[in-house]
Amino acid sequence: QVQLVESGGGLVQPGGSLRLSCAASGFTFSRYAMSWYRQAPGKERDLVATITSSGVITSYADSVKGRFTISRANAKNTVYLQMNNLKPEDTALYYCKAYLVPIAAWGQGTQVTVSS
Repeated sequence: QVQLVESGGGLVQPGGSLRLSCAASGFTFSRYAMSWYRQAPGKERDLVATITSSGVITSYADSVKGRFTISRANAKNTVYLQMNNLKPEDTALYYCKAYLVPIAAWGQGTQVTVSS
């Protein structure tokens, strides 16, 4: 019964902020790395950010460095993506991913739209 449920998306003006959440269940959350991906209409799904199981090491796509922060609360089985100084090119469906084996788990996605 592995589940990932994203929330927190919405419509925001350029320069605004949003915090996305991904609630996990059905596995030992603290043992696995997690990522956020995004996919804009007509484009490939791209990796945005990754965090290790402990939360000590993070990595980001160049396009979001300095603006986005990935974090996790293992006691709450939740991973977050804080998005600041949003740009229209950040508009996409955002997904969280758990690096389970043999098959990774994905959420259903939450829509982020950045527009004036």
